[in-house]
Amino acid sequence: MNPRTILAVLNSVEDMDRVLDCALPLANHFEAHLIGFHSEALPLPQASPMGFPDVELVQTSAEAARQRSQQMKQAFEERLRREGVSSQWHSAEGFSGAPAISAARAARAADLVITQQADPDLGSAPYADIEGLLFETGRPVLFVPYAMRVEPPFRRVLVAWNGTAEAARAAFDALPFIVAAEATEIVCIDPRSTATEDAAVSGADLAAALARHGSKVTLANQVSAGLDPGDVLENHIADTGADLLVMGAYGHSWWREFFFGGVTRKLLQSMPAATLMSR
Repeated sequence: MNPRTILAVLNSVEDMDRVLDCALPLANHFEAHLIGFHSEALPLPQASPMGFPDVELVQTSAEAARQRSQQMKQAFEERLRREGVSSQWHSAEGFSGAPAISAARAARAADLVITQQADPDLGSAPYADIEGLLFETGRPVLFVPYAMRVEPPFRRVLVAWNGTAEAARAAFDALPFIVAAEATEIVCIDPRSTATEDAAVSGADLAAALARHGSKVTLANQVSAGLDPGDVLENHIADTGADLLVMGAYGHSWWREFFFGGVTRKLLQSMPAATLMSR
């Protein structure tokens, strides 16, 4: 099913154009309604040197936040008028200021959420927002690389497949992109034979299902040979020129290990291509 409601989470003026450069072509292509969402942190009361609440500082901070939000709203609405896309603006305030927490309600009613990759130089804090978008909304999230322009439509899609429910959810959430792509490759890293499937044909059932939708699908098995699986995927993306990576996200206990020490962290830090993840 093609997305009809797209939520673009816009963290700042600096990342706004990069996210919209991805979201607008998709909204045009799918004739979708585009919601721009921005969250500002409410200022926390602070004590003056005399020990009293510094009301002036709170008021100044609150006014600066309102001005930022209004600036983004005006820029969003002006660009959407030029593009002729059905749209609306949604802003929120909260003491956390975390976009994922504030955006959760709106995201649950969207077919697709688009946001920018967290700045890898900011440490682990931004990843809490990413975890929130993935685990608190139940919606697929498309991450736009922090240092790369994304130009939909996606021509070559790479699906990272390990046979899990999460990987299946991601693959079928990405179906509109897969069907529209010139080529889709299902990649299995170090596949293992099971009682019902030989390693050599790992992913064949998924490939057949996607092909029935009219997509052009191929299979590729990759041997890590001691390399980190994230490096294997990253190298394969570079070799094939894939412009969209599709992969599943995993449960909380697995997620924290996977996110902060495994494949997901590796790819979300390097972000060699736009990445769609589902839970």
